[in-house]
Amino acid sequence: MNKQKKALIKTYKEMAPAIMVAMIATGLGFLALYTSGVPMISDFGKMLTIGIVISFIIALLFLLPLLFIRDQHFPVKASKAKNKKTNGKFLYHFTKRILKFKYFIIVIAFILAGLGIYFDQKVRVETDIESFMPQDSEALDDIYELRDRMGSTDQIAIVIKSDDLLSDENISWYLTNTNQLKKSFEDEIVQVNSLLTLAETLNYDLDSVGIHTMVDQLPEEQSKVWINSKGNEMVLSVMIDKLPTEELEVFLNELNEYFIENEKTGLDVVITGQAVIDVTMISSLTTGRYTITILGMLAVFLGLIIIYRNPLKALTPLIPITLIVGWSGFVMYLLDIAYTPLTATLGALIIGIGTEFTILIMDRYHKTKHNSEDAEENISNSVNTIGKPILISAITTIGGFSALIISDFEILKNFGIMTVINLVLAIISTLIIMPVILNLQANLTLKFKKAK
Repeated sequence: MNKQKKALIKTYKEMAPAIMVAMIATGLGFLALYTSGVPMISDFGKMLTIGIVISFIIALLFLLPLLFIRDQHFPVKASKAKNKKTNGKFLYHFTKRILKFKYFIIVIAFILAGLGIYFDQKVRVETDIESFMPQDSEALDDIYELRDRMGSTDQIAIVIKSDDLLSDENISWYLTNTNQLKKSFEDEIVQVNSLLTLAETLNYDLDSVGIHTMVDQLPEEQSKVWINSKGNEMVLSVMIDKLPTEELEVFLNELNEYFIENEKTGLDVVITGQAVIDVTMISSLTTGRYTITILGMLAVFLGLIIIYRNPLKALTPLIPITLIVGWSGFVMYLLDIAYTPLTATLGALIIGIGTEFTILIMDRYHKTKHNSEDAEENISNSVNTIGKPILISAITTIGGFSALIISDFEILKNFGIMTVINLVLAIISTLIIMPVILNLQANLTLKFKKAK
Protein backbone atom coordinates (compact mmCIF):
# COMPACT_ATOMS: atom_id res chain seq x y z
CA MET A 1 0.00 0.00 0.00
CA ASN A 2 1.50 3.34 -1.04
CA LYS A 3 1.76 6.31 1.28
CA GLN A 4 -1.17 8.17 -0.35
CA LYS A 5 -3.58 5.33 0.44
CA LYS A 6 -2.20 5.04 3.96
CA ALA A 7 -2.67 8.77 4.46
CA LEU A 8 -6.26 8.59 3.17
CA ILE A 9 -7.15 5.66 5.43
CA LYS A 10 -5.47 7.31 8.42
CA THR A 11 -7.40 10.53 7.79
CA TYR A 12 -10.70 8.68 7.64
CA LYS A 13 -9.91 6.74 10.81
CA GLU A 14 -8.65 9.64 12.90
CA MET A 15 -10.55 12.67 11.62
CA ALA A 16 -13.90 11.38 10.32
CA PRO A 17 -15.26 10.27 13.74
CA ALA A 18 -14.32 13.57 15.38
CA ILE A 19 -15.77 15.61 12.53
CA MET A 20 -18.97 13.53 12.63
CA VAL A 21 -19.35 14.15 16.37
CA ALA A 22 -18.75 17.87 15.77
CA MET A 23 -21.32 17.86 12.97
CA ILE A 24 -23.93 16.14 15.15
CA ALA A 25 -23.31 18.61 17.98
CA THR A 26 -23.56 21.54 15.56
CA GLY A 27 -26.80 20.19 14.12
CA LEU A 28 -28.27 19.69 17.59
CA GLY A 29 -27.44 23.30 18.40
CA PHE A 30 -29.20 24.49 15.26
CA LEU A 31 -32.24 22.30 15.97
CA ALA A 32 -33.13 24.65 18.83
CA LEU A 33 -34.02 27.27 16.21
CA TYR A 34 -36.97 25.09 15.23
CA THR A 35 -38.70 26.04 18.48
CA SER A 36 -38.82 29.75 17.64
CA GLY A 37 -42.23 31.37 17.22
CA VAL A 38 -40.81 33.41 14.31
CA PRO A 39 -41.11 31.31 11.10
CA MET A 40 -38.07 32.84 9.43
CA ILE A 41 -35.89 31.81 12.39
CA SER A 42 -37.13 28.21 12.39
CA ASP A 43 -36.63 28.02 8.59
CA PHE A 44 -33.12 29.42 9.03
CA GLY A 45 -32.40 26.60 11.49
CA LYS A 46 -33.60 24.00 9.00
CA MET A 47 -31.38 25.36 6.23
CA LEU A 48 -28.34 25.50 8.54
CA THR A 49 -28.87 21.87 9.57
CA ILE A 50 -29.23 20.74 5.97
CA GLY A 51 -26.13 22.76 5.03
CA ILE A 52 -23.82 21.16 7.57
CA VAL A 53 -24.96 17.64 6.63
CA ILE A 54 -24.29 18.36 2.94
CA SER A 55 -20.89 19.88 3.82
CA PHE A 56 -19.95 16.78 5.82
CA ILE A 57 -20.93 14.45 2.98
CA ILE A 58 -19.03 16.51 0.42
CA ALA A 59 -15.91 16.62 2.63
CA LEU A 60 -15.84 12.82 3.11
CA LEU A 61 -17.04 11.60 -0.27
CA PHE A 62 -15.60 14.24 -2.59
CA LEU A 63 -12.89 16.39 -1.00
CA LEU A 64 -10.73 13.65 0.49
CA PRO A 65 -10.92 11.40 -2.61
CA LEU A 66 -10.08 14.46 -4.74
CA LEU A 67 -7.00 15.16 -2.64
CA PHE A 68 -6.03 11.49 -2.90
CA ILE A 69 -6.33 11.57 -6.71
CA ARG A 70 -4.24 14.74 -6.83
CA ASP A 71 -1.43 13.27 -4.73
CA GLN A 72 -1.64 9.87 -6.45
CA HIS A 73 -1.56 11.04 -10.07
CA PHE A 74 -0.25 14.60 -9.88
CA PRO A 75 2.36 14.55 -7.10
CA VAL A 76 4.04 17.82 -6.22
CA LYS A 77 7.78 17.65 -5.75
CA ALA A 78 8.75 18.86 -2.33
CA SER A 79 11.23 21.74 -2.34
CA LYS A 80 14.37 21.67 -0.25
CA ALA A 81 12.81 24.17 2.11
CA LYS A 82 9.84 21.92 2.67
CA ASN A 83 12.07 18.91 3.26
CA LYS A 84 13.38 20.59 6.34
CA LYS A 85 11.54 20.27 9.57
CA THR A 86 9.41 23.42 9.48
CA ASN A 87 6.39 22.50 11.54
CA GLY A 88 5.31 25.75 13.20
CA LYS A 89 5.39 25.79 16.97
CA PHE A 90 3.68 29.14 17.48
CA LEU A 91 0.43 27.68 18.83
CA TYR A 92 2.43 25.27 21.00
CA HIS A 93 4.36 28.06 22.70
CA PHE A 94 1.27 30.27 22.78
CA THR A 95 -0.71 27.58 24.64
CA LYS A 96 2.17 26.97 27.04
CA ARG A 97 2.17 30.67 27.91
CA ILE A 98 -1.61 30.77 28.28
CA LEU A 99 -1.63 27.85 30.70
CA LYS A 100 0.74 29.72 33.04
CA PHE A 101 -2.01 32.27 33.64
CA LYS A 102 -4.90 29.83 33.60
CA TYR A 103 -6.52 30.91 36.87
CA PHE A 104 -6.40 34.59 36.00
CA ILE A 105 -7.78 33.91 32.51
CA ILE A 106 -10.66 31.72 33.68
CA VAL A 107 -11.73 34.22 36.37
CA ILE A 108 -11.70 37.15 33.92
CA ALA A 109 -13.57 35.04 31.32
CA PHE A 110 -16.37 34.18 33.74
CA ILE A 111 -16.63 37.76 35.06
CA LEU A 112 -17.01 39.11 31.51
CA ALA A 113 -19.56 36.41 30.69
CA GLY A 114 -21.56 37.28 33.82
CA LEU A 115 -21.53 40.98 32.91
CA GLY A 116 -22.57 40.06 29.39
CA ILE A 117 -25.57 38.04 30.55
CA TYR A 118 -26.63 40.99 32.74
CA PHE A 119 -26.24 43.65 30.04
CA ASP A 120 -27.85 41.38 27.44
CA GLN A 121 -31.16 42.08 29.21
CA LYS A 122 -30.72 45.75 28.29
CA VAL A 123 -30.05 45.21 24.58
CA ARG A 124 -32.70 46.79 22.37
CA VAL A 125 -35.18 44.67 20.40
CA GLU A 126 -36.03 45.98 16.94
CA THR A 127 -38.90 44.68 14.81
CA ASP A 128 -39.71 47.82 12.84
CA ILE A 129 -39.35 46.83 9.19
CA GLU A 130 -38.56 50.43 8.26
CA SER A 131 -35.39 50.32 10.36
CA PHE A 132 -34.21 47.24 8.41
CA MET A 133 -34.42 49.02 5.05
CA PRO A 134 -31.74 51.25 3.46
CA GLN A 135 -32.44 54.59 5.11
CA ASP A 136 -31.86 56.55 1.90
CA SER A 137 -34.21 54.44 -0.26
CA GLU A 138 -36.99 56.06 -2.28
CA ALA A 139 -39.52 53.54 -0.97
CA LEU A 140 -38.86 54.68 2.61
CA ASP A 141 -39.14 58.34 1.59
CA ASP A 142 -42.51 57.54 0.01
CA ILE A 143 -43.70 55.95 3.26
CA TYR A 144 -42.70 59.05 5.22
CA GLU A 145 -44.45 61.33 2.73
CA LEU A 146 -47.60 59.20 2.82
CA ARG A 147 -47.57 59.25 6.62
CA ASP A 148 -47.26 63.04 6.65
CA ARG A 149 -50.25 63.40 4.34
CA MET A 150 -52.53 60.78 5.90
CA GLY A 151 -51.45 61.21 9.49
CA SER A 152 -50.50 57.52 9.78
CA THR A 153 -49.55 54.44 7.79
CA ASP A 154 -49.84 52.08 10.76
CA GLN A 155 -53.10 50.37 11.55
CA ILE A 156 -54.73 47.56 13.45
CA ALA A 157 -57.84 45.62 12.51
CA ILE A 158 -60.69 44.96 14.94
CA VAL A 159 -62.66 41.98 13.69
CA ILE A 160 -66.24 41.74 15.01
CA LYS A 161 -68.14 38.46 14.63
CA SER A 162 -71.87 37.89 15.18
CA ASP A 163 -74.79 35.99 13.68
CA ASP A 164 -76.81 39.22 13.79
CA LEU A 165 -74.02 41.63 12.87
CA LEU A 166 -76.09 44.48 11.39
CA SER A 167 -78.96 44.65 13.87
CA ASP A 168 -79.97 48.13 15.11
CA GLU A 169 -78.76 47.26 18.60
CA ASN A 170 -75.32 46.20 17.36
CA ILE A 171 -74.99 49.19 15.04
CA SER A 172 -75.70 51.48 17.99
CA TRP A 173 -72.92 49.68 19.92
CA TYR A 174 -70.47 50.20 17.04
CA LEU A 175 -71.24 53.91 16.83
CA THR A 176 -70.95 54.46 20.58
CA ASN A 177 -67.70 52.57 20.95
CA THR A 178 -66.11 54.03 17.81
CA ASN A 179 -66.56 57.52 19.26
CA GLN A 180 -65.46 56.38 22.71
CA LEU A 181 -62.31 54.76 21.31
CA LYS A 182 -61.21 58.07 19.78
CA LYS A 183 -61.70 59.81 23.15
CA SER A 184 -60.10 57.10 25.27
CA PHE A 185 -57.05 56.76 23.04
CA GLU A 186 -56.77 60.20 21.49
CA ASP A 187 -52.96 60.13 21.67
CA GLU A 188 -52.72 56.81 19.83
CA ILE A 189 -55.72 56.58 17.47
CA VAL A 190 -55.73 58.85 14.41
CA GLN A 191 -58.88 57.57 12.71
CA VAL A 192 -61.37 54.70 12.77
CA ASN A 193 -62.87 53.50 9.47
CA SER A 194 -65.60 50.93 9.05
CA LEU A 195 -68.73 50.02 7.13
CA LEU A 196 -70.53 52.74 9.11
CA THR A 197 -67.97 55.35 8.03
CA LEU A 198 -68.62 54.40 4.42
CA ALA A 199 -72.40 54.57 4.93
CA GLU A 200 -72.09 58.04 6.45
CA THR A 201 -69.95 59.21 3.52
CA LEU A 202 -72.49 57.86 0.99
CA ASN A 203 -75.45 59.37 2.93
CA TYR A 204 -77.09 56.08 3.92
CA ASP A 205 -79.10 55.85 7.12
CA LEU A 206 -77.06 54.48 10.01
CA ASP A 207 -79.54 51.76 10.91
CA SER A 208 -80.08 48.15 9.98
CA VAL A 209 -82.14 48.91 6.84
CA GLY A 210 -79.75 51.60 5.60
CA ILE A 211 -76.60 49.52 6.10
CA HIS A 212 -78.15 46.41 4.49
CA THR A 213 -79.26 48.49 1.53
CA MET A 214 -75.77 49.92 1.06
CA VAL A 215 -74.12 46.50 1.30
CA ASP A 216 -76.52 45.09 -1.33
CA GLN A 217 -75.82 47.98 -3.71
CA LEU A 218 -72.04 48.08 -3.31
CA PRO A 219 -69.82 46.08 -5.70
CA GLU A 220 -68.60 42.91 -4.03
CA GLU A 221 -64.96 44.04 -4.32
CA GLN A 222 -65.76 47.12 -2.24
CA SER A 223 -68.10 45.60 0.34
CA LYS A 224 -65.84 42.62 1.15
CA VAL A 225 -63.20 45.05 2.42
CA TRP A 226 -65.48 45.71 5.41
CA ILE A 227 -67.82 42.73 5.70
CA ASN A 228 -67.64 39.12 4.52
CA SER A 229 -70.06 37.53 2.08
CA LYS A 230 -71.94 35.65 4.83
CA GLY A 231 -72.51 38.89 6.73
CA ASN A 232 -71.21 37.54 10.05
CA GLU A 233 -67.78 39.22 10.19
CA MET A 234 -67.00 42.93 10.01
CA VAL A 235 -63.76 44.90 10.27
CA LEU A 236 -62.97 48.18 11.98
CA SER A 237 -59.76 49.65 10.56
CA VAL A 238 -58.00 51.72 13.22
CA MET A 239 -55.25 54.08 12.01
CA ILE A 240 -52.71 54.67 14.79
CA ASP A 241 -49.66 56.85 15.34
CA LYS A 242 -46.18 55.45 14.84
CA LEU A 243 -45.44 54.04 18.30
CA PRO A 244 -42.27 52.59 19.84
CA THR A 245 -42.58 48.86 20.40
CA GLU A 246 -42.95 49.18 24.19
CA GLU A 247 -45.73 51.80 23.89
CA LEU A 248 -47.41 49.75 21.18
CA GLU A 249 -47.60 46.74 23.47
CA VAL A 250 -49.09 48.85 26.27
CA PHE A 251 -51.65 50.34 23.87
CA LEU A 252 -52.77 46.94 22.58
CA ASN A 253 -53.15 45.62 26.12
CA GLU A 254 -55.24 48.64 27.12
CA LEU A 255 -57.32 48.31 23.95
CA ASN A 256 -58.00 44.67 24.74
CA GLU A 257 -59.04 45.62 28.30
CA TYR A 258 -61.36 48.28 26.87
CA PHE A 259 -63.30 45.72 24.81
CA ILE A 260 -63.45 43.33 27.78
CA GLU A 261 -64.99 46.08 29.91
CA ASN A 262 -67.42 47.05 27.12
CA GLU A 263 -68.26 43.50 26.11
CA LYS A 264 -71.62 42.93 24.46
CA THR A 265 -73.48 39.64 24.42
CA GLY A 266 -73.55 38.09 20.97
CA LEU A 267 -70.48 39.99 19.69
CA ASP A 268 -67.02 38.43 19.48
CA VAL A 269 -64.24 41.06 19.18
CA VAL A 270 -60.73 40.13 18.01
CA ILE A 271 -57.83 42.59 17.73
CA THR A 272 -55.42 41.74 14.92
CA GLY A 273 -53.22 43.32 12.27
CA GLN A 274 -49.54 44.07 11.69
CA ALA A 275 -49.14 45.81 15.06
CA VAL A 276 -50.28 42.67 16.89
CA ILE A 277 -47.84 40.58 14.84
CA ASP A 278 -45.02 42.99 15.73
CA VAL A 279 -45.74 42.68 19.45
CA THR A 280 -45.82 38.88 19.17
CA MET A 281 -42.49 38.98 17.37
CA ILE A 282 -41.04 41.15 20.12
CA SER A 283 -42.05 38.54 22.69
CA SER A 284 -40.50 35.79 20.58
CA LEU A 285 -37.26 37.72 20.23
CA THR A 286 -36.96 38.81 23.87
CA THR A 287 -37.92 35.60 25.65
CA GLY A 288 -37.60 33.15 22.76
CA ARG A 289 -33.90 33.74 22.17
CA TYR A 290 -33.07 32.60 25.72
CA THR A 291 -35.19 29.50 25.21
CA ILE A 292 -33.39 28.79 21.94
CA THR A 293 -29.97 29.12 23.60
CA ILE A 294 -30.85 26.94 26.60
CA LEU A 295 -32.50 24.27 24.44
CA GLY A 296 -29.51 24.31 22.09
CA MET A 297 -27.10 23.76 24.98
CA LEU A 298 -29.28 21.00 26.41
CA ALA A 299 -29.62 19.25 23.04
CA VAL A 300 -25.86 19.31 22.44
CA PHE A 301 -25.16 18.10 26.00
CA LEU A 302 -27.58 15.18 25.74
CA GLY A 303 -26.27 14.29 22.30
CA LEU A 304 -22.67 14.23 23.53
CA ILE A 305 -23.63 12.13 26.56
CA ILE A 306 -25.12 9.53 24.21
CA ILE A 307 -21.98 9.60 22.06
CA TYR A 308 -19.30 9.74 24.79
CA ARG A 309 -21.24 8.09 27.65
CA ASN A 310 -19.35 10.44 29.94
CA PRO A 311 -21.10 13.51 31.45
CA LEU A 312 -17.82 15.34 32.11
CA LYS A 313 -16.61 14.81 28.56
CA ALA A 314 -20.00 15.96 27.25
CA LEU A 315 -19.95 19.10 29.39
CA THR A 316 -16.36 20.18 28.70
CA PRO A 317 -16.83 21.53 25.12
CA LEU A 318 -19.91 23.51 26.23
CA ILE A 319 -18.21 25.52 28.97
CA PRO A 320 -16.28 27.80 26.55
CA ILE A 321 -19.43 28.18 24.43
CA THR A 322 -21.45 29.34 27.44
CA LEU A 323 -18.86 32.06 27.95
CA ILE A 324 -19.18 33.21 24.32
CA VAL A 325 -22.93 33.65 24.75
CA GLY A 326 -22.26 36.06 27.61
CA TRP A 327 -19.47 37.89 25.81
CA SER A 328 -21.65 38.31 22.74
CA GLY A 329 -24.42 39.98 24.73
CA PHE A 330 -21.86 42.37 26.27
CA VAL A 331 -20.54 43.33 22.82
CA MET A 332 -24.06 43.94 21.49
CA TYR A 333 -24.76 46.24 24.42
CA LEU A 334 -21.50 48.17 23.95
CA LEU A 335 -22.04 48.57 20.19
CA ASP A 336 -25.76 49.33 20.66
CA ILE A 337 -26.76 46.63 18.16
CA ALA A 338 -30.39 45.60 18.57
CA TYR A 339 -31.84 42.10 18.48
CA THR A 340 -33.67 41.45 15.21
CA PRO A 341 -35.11 38.26 13.70
CA LEU A 342 -31.55 37.57 12.45
CA THR A 343 -29.39 38.54 15.44
CA ALA A 344 -31.78 36.55 17.64
CA THR A 345 -30.29 33.41 16.05
CA LEU A 346 -26.77 34.24 17.25
CA GLY A 347 -27.07 32.03 20.34
CA ALA A 348 -27.69 28.95 18.20
CA LEU A 349 -24.93 29.95 15.77
CA ILE A 350 -22.47 30.33 18.64
CA ILE A 351 -23.41 26.91 20.00
CA GLY A 352 -23.22 25.27 16.59
CA ILE A 353 -19.99 26.76 15.29
CA GLY A 354 -18.19 27.05 18.65
CA THR A 355 -18.96 23.50 19.76
CA GLU A 356 -17.47 22.15 16.55
CA PHE A 357 -14.13 23.84 17.32
CA THR A 358 -14.00 22.84 21.00
CA ILE A 359 -14.90 19.22 20.23
CA LEU A 360 -12.03 18.96 17.73
CA ILE A 361 -9.58 20.32 20.33
CA MET A 362 -10.90 17.96 23.01
CA ASP A 363 -10.85 14.96 20.68
CA ARG A 364 -7.24 15.61 19.70
CA TYR A 365 -6.25 15.96 23.36
CA HIS A 366 -7.87 12.69 24.42
CA LYS A 367 -6.16 10.87 21.56
CA THR A 368 -2.71 12.16 22.52
CA LYS A 369 -2.90 12.47 26.33
CA HIS A 370 -1.40 9.00 26.75
CA ASN A 371 1.78 10.10 24.97
CA SER A 372 2.96 11.92 28.09
CA GLU A 373 1.99 12.32 31.73
CA ASP A 374 2.48 16.08 31.36
CA ALA A 375 -1.04 17.46 30.73
CA GLU A 376 0.27 20.87 29.64
CA GLU A 377 2.53 19.24 27.07
CA ASN A 378 -0.28 17.14 25.64
CA ILE A 379 -2.68 20.09 25.50
CA SER A 380 -0.08 22.32 23.84
CA ASN A 381 0.72 19.67 21.25
CA SER A 382 -2.99 19.11 20.59
CA VAL A 383 -3.65 22.81 20.03
CA ASN A 384 -0.58 23.08 17.83
CA THR A 385 -1.79 20.16 15.70
CA ILE A 386 -5.48 20.99 15.27
CA GLY A 387 -5.37 24.74 15.95
CA LYS A 388 -4.23 25.72 12.47
CA PRO A 389 -7.10 23.94 10.62
CA ILE A 390 -9.55 25.50 13.09
CA LEU A 391 -8.07 28.95 12.48
CA ILE A 392 -8.26 28.50 8.71
CA SER A 393 -11.85 27.27 8.95
CA ALA A 394 -12.85 30.20 11.16
CA ILE A 395 -11.09 32.77 8.97
CA THR A 396 -12.77 31.50 5.79
CA THR A 397 -16.14 31.60 7.57
CA ILE A 398 -15.41 35.13 8.76
CA GLY A 399 -14.60 36.07 5.17
CA GLY A 400 -17.96 34.77 4.00
CA PHE A 401 -20.00 36.57 6.64
CA SER A 402 -17.96 39.76 6.23
CA ALA A 403 -19.69 40.33 2.90
CA LEU A 404 -22.90 41.07 4.82
CA ILE A 405 -21.29 44.06 6.51
CA ILE A 406 -21.37 46.12 3.30
CA SER A 407 -25.11 45.49 2.82
CA ASP A 408 -27.39 48.54 2.61
CA PHE A 409 -29.92 46.71 4.76
CA GLU A 410 -29.26 47.37 8.45
CA ILE A 411 -30.66 43.98 9.48
CA LEU A 412 -28.10 42.15 7.30
CA LYS A 413 -25.28 44.55 8.16
CA ASN A 414 -25.69 44.14 11.92
CA PHE A 415 -26.08 40.38 11.56
CA GLY A 416 -22.83 40.27 9.60
CA ILE A 417 -21.00 42.40 12.19
CA MET A 418 -22.15 40.28 15.12
CA THR A 419 -21.48 36.98 13.34
CA VAL A 420 -17.91 38.05 12.55
CA ILE A 421 -17.42 39.20 16.16
CA ASN A 422 -18.84 35.91 17.47
CA LEU A 423 -16.52 33.92 15.22
CA VAL A 424 -13.56 35.88 16.62
CA LEU A 425 -14.85 35.15 20.13
CA ALA A 426 -15.17 31.47 19.15
CA ILE A 427 -11.50 31.45 18.13
CA ILE A 428 -10.50 33.10 21.41
CA SER A 429 -12.61 30.68 23.42
CA THR A 430 -11.32 27.65 21.52
CA LEU A 431 -7.61 28.50 21.56
CA ILE A 432 -7.46 30.14 25.00
CA ILE A 433 -10.35 29.03 27.21
CA MET A 434 -10.62 25.42 26.01
CA PRO A 435 -6.95 24.57 26.79
CA VAL A 436 -7.39 26.13 30.23
CA ILE A 437 -10.55 24.05 30.85
CA LEU A 438 -8.77 20.87 29.75
CA ASN A 439 -5.79 21.66 31.98
CA LEU A 440 -7.96 22.38 35.04
CA GLN A 441 -9.91 19.19 34.36
CA ALA A 442 -6.68 17.18 34.09
CA ASN A 443 -5.36 18.66 37.35
CA LEU A 444 -8.60 17.89 39.19
CA THR A 445 -8.62 14.34 37.84
CA LEU A 446 -5.04 13.85 38.97
CA LYS A 447 -5.77 15.18 42.48
CA PHE A 448 -8.82 12.94 42.70
CA LYS A 449 -6.73 9.88 41.78
CA LYS A 450 -4.08 10.77 44.34
CA ALA A 451 -6.72 11.26 47.02
CA LYS A 452 -8.06 7.76 46.34
